[in-house]
Amino acid sequence: MQLTAQATKRKIPSCPILAIATVNTMSSNSQSAMSDKNKFHPRNRHKGHYDFPALIASYPRLSEFVITKVDGQPSVDFSDPAAVIALNRALLQHYYQVKEWQFPAGFLCPPIPGRADYIYHLADLLAEGHPSVLPRSMSVLDIGCGANCIYPIIGHHEYGWRFTGTEINAAAMQSAHAILLANPALQRSIRLRRQRNPESVFSGIIHKNERYHAVMCNPPFHNSAEDAQAGTERKLRNLGLAKQSGLNFGGQQDELWCDGGEMAYIQRMISESMLFSRQVVWFTSLVSRKAHLSVFQEQLKAAEVAAVIVREMSQGQKQSRFIAWSFMDKTVRERQLSRD
Repeated sequence: MQLTAQATKRKIPSCPILAIATVNTMSSNSQSAMSDKNKFHPRNRHKGHYDFPALIASYPRLSEFVITKVDGQPSVDFSDPAAVIALNRALLQHYYQVKEWQFPAGFLCPPIPGRADYIYHLADLLAEGHPSVLPRSMSVLDIGCGANCIYPIIGHHEYGWRFTGTEINAAAMQSAHAILLANPALQRSIRLRRQRNPESVFSGIIHKNERYHAVMCNPPFHNSAEDAQAGTERKLRNLGLAKQSGLNFGGQQDELWCDGGEMAYIQRMISESMLFSRQVVWFTSLVSRKAHLSVFQEQLKAAEVAAVIVREMSQGQKQSRFIAWSFMDKTVRERQLSRD
């Protein structure tokens, strides 16, 4: 994941107030974990209980980590990194035909169902003007694809999208490249680019005359290592594992924290996106803290964007969202999204 500097101090001229669209896709509250999991996007393959017999058939080693919960249902110990990685490998092999998926110890091991939700909701956004037709042949820029390359893997399999994944971390880039080499079917649609300037997001990545239908980003949420550790401890307490320690999904500094946290990072994304306003239809980024949205919306209003959408999502007990903005009006967006 990209490493950020301090929030930009660039002044952006004011403009008339824009209408901010908020799309709430969350279902009503539920008392059961099963209902919580059904809050995933309707097309998410991971709604409901995991089909462990099918997953084990695809990846037999998963059987070593399956436990039985008090309600008699099979599961894995989500505080055990090896169990989480085994579950992810089974999911990727069973649903996405990824045969080899490895990355160095200490890098982020993503929760695949939640990562997939971003892809499905982004597809809905790209279907603008044609809601009954899911978009294919899209070109998507993934800022900070990580050592696991998860968004390009899912987006390519589900919709045939072409991806450019960026990274500043050399080891993460090497790992993502190894995943592509081990899965030849991915190589035709996913390419990687190294961001060598940690102060930049798009500069040095988006080349002249290149166009993208969408940008997606899972920014480093935390301000510091201490902030990241506190977040992990909250996660463990929610899992009833308060005595455990460590980041159970792993994560390097540039994946988890940076100066100014997600506030500074997304502010810099917005500022820099102005330079590429005609080359990208939709810029999007996950936003961890809902309280930050008003700051981003004010900056986008000042940047005179044509549209801003906040799409709410829910994965299990976790609520999340992404913010999307475009400098193109609706007519231009629809033309760009349908031309391919």
